[in-house]
Amino acid sequence: MAGRKITVVGAGNVGATTAHLAAMENLADIVLIDIVEGLARGKALDLAEAAPLSGYDVNITGTTDWTKAKDSDIVIITSGLPRKPGMSRDDLLAKNTGIVKSVTDKIVTHCPDSFIIVVCNPLDAMVHAAAKVSGFEKRKVMGMAGELDCARFSCFIAMELGISNQNVKPMLMGGHGDDMVPLPRLTTVNDKPITNFLSEEKIEALVERTRNGGIEVVNLLGYSAYYAPAAGAVKMAKAILQDAKDLICCCAYCDKEYSAGGYYVGVPAILDAGGVEKVVELDLSNAEQAAFARSLSHVKELAAKVDSLL
Repeated sequence: MAGRKITVVGAGNVGATTAHLAAMENLADIVLIDIVEGLARGKALDLAEAAPLSGYDVNITGTTDWTKAKDSDIVIITSGLPRKPGMSRDDLLAKNTGIVKSVTDKIVTHCPDSFIIVVCNPLDAMVHAAAKVSGFEKRKVMGMAGELDCARFSCFIAMELGISNQNVKPMLMGGHGDDMVPLPRLTTVNDKPITNFLSEEKIEALVERTRNGGIEVVNLLGYSAYYAPAAGAVKMAKAILQDAKDLICCCAYCDKEYSAGGYYVGVPAILDAGGVEKVVELDLSNAEQAAFARSLSHVKELAAKVDSLL
């Protein structure tokens, strides 16, 4: 997409994979930034050398220099400490708040007209931090988590039923992590509720596996997932750059919506060239509303801790 630029902050597993997937989509020129000298440059060079083999044709720059990010359309923040076995997302709060603050200050200086997509954990709290530090319009700051959780839910349902994951349309809400609120009633297989295909016990087991999807990968690898988180971030960037008006589950600002009272939390939203064009309000049951309220209360607690650190 001529004249467009995406900056990816952090050249670790998530950041480098995000850059690769964005390049594969030919979405925009890409700047990969990392504080470690040589890391971003090396990965950017490797990605550039793969271009003739892979069919993409965008400029890919690796750097420690934030001036290279000037005039970026979108900045994707992947930098931050990853989870290790035994750690919760909340354990990362203090360290990653400092990292997100530092990165966001640089975004304000060099990319003041950009959209911000946050990927690092604890997700909802880090989106809150980026929004508060940047002062950007609320629709221009968002977080990638809901699409990751939806992808995991879809994957597990498809594996259980032995069908294509493309036949599964998931729906979930709430904070990223143990408090997420999968909505089986609104999750479909070939446009029919999954309750037509799976028992209540089996659905609950898949819901629980989805909640623990991140730590399942951490326990196997010894570090956090990166293919799926990167794919979720690129899907969001694509919706913005292509003015797609896609319905995407993501962390977005909600005030009157779902009676959230002014917090960033996981909800279904329409993404287009303006960012979060609209939060879609679902008709929740009493039990679903209660589950979302519990999830939101945890998001509020973490946001308060972030405020005390900024």
